[in-house]
Amino acid sequence: MHVGTEAGGGQPAGIAFVGCSLQADVPAAPAGRPSARRRAVVVGGRRVRTVDIHAHCAVPEAMALMGLQVAPRALLMSDTASRLQAMDEQGIDVEALSINPYWYGVDHDVAARIIAIQNEKLAEICAAEPDRFVAFASVALQHPALAVEQLEAAVRKLGLRGVAIGGSVNGEELAAERFHPFWAKAEALGALVFIHPQGTRELEPSGRLRGSGLLENTIGNPLETTIALSHLIFEGTLDRFPGLKICAAHGGGYLPSYAARSDAVCRTFPDRCGPLPRKAPTEYLKQLYFDSIVFTPEALRHLIAETGPGQVVMGTDYPYPWTSTSVDHILATPGLSDAERAAILGGTAARLLGIA
Repeated sequence: MHVGTEAGGGQPAGIAFVGCSLQADVPAAPAGRPSARRRAVVVGGRRVRTVDIHAHCAVPEAMALMGLQVAPRALLMSDTASRLQAMDEQGIDVEALSINPYWYGVDHDVAARIIAIQNEKLAEICAAEPDRFVAFASVALQHPALAVEQLEAAVRKLGLRGVAIGGSVNGEELAAERFHPFWAKAEALGALVFIHPQGTRELEPSGRLRGSGLLENTIGNPLETTIALSHLIFEGTLDRFPGLKICAAHGGGYLPSYAARSDAVCRTFPDRCGPLPRKAPTEYLKQLYFDSIVFTPEALRHLIAETGPGQVVMGTDYPYPWTSTSVDHILATPGLSDAERAAILGGTAARLLGIA
């Protein structure tokens, strides 16, 4: 069985970067060495460090425990040279690596082995290229007590900077009470939680997402993020754990562009909102972070208008080539000061991830 991932480029220390190659305007570097030229991103006449919060990878050894392979195998590479070259061409100084969860259906012992392998390999690649890579830990969230142990070990022992999770767990909402220990541990550790959707598989049997347009991804992914964030707000997770640092992929789905409807629901049907949330739903947008993957400068301008510039960080979704111009996307967004632009390009992410 093969599984497609959203990841790209090299396989140092057992890690695989898989995805499409990007057009290069500099010669390929020799194996094992990054390209000599790196695009310098300048804002207001000053060089700024850029941080990509949304970059995928995979660990073949871990996937093999479930009989899965990284597909297509022709895109696997033996070192990080091509990955670093792509980063240099795009003007990306640091990537925060994450792995989309494919293990939420497995039992405790298999999940423990998968996560141990993945987190150790992520730590290895970050140690090998400490100036270029940081990583989000993986956890077996279907086993909350195990996930708590894995998160603590990943942050305290392996030096990983946060944790990546899906938008739901086998159809169960992240706001469910049994996940409270996970949220409490993430809050206590100050670990950034990166939520990446896995689609809305519950809609697929109905056929609503069939046909042209890759609607399982086009609509399904942002929809799952919207649902997940809405439950975290309305079920009180963000009230119970106010110190949480959560970053939602793909601009937070549809929530930031239509969050005022949630406020209107609470005003019009207060009996349907309950004691939590304690604030207007839109206020929680100031408590969340969102990556910049909304595709146009105008869409990014609107996201920033709804959330505030301090809540937006750059994401590329590497290796998907649809966001290979993420830096230019941010540079072209109207209405930003130089300080705000520099923060979105990397300053805010560096603070959230503890990048010195």
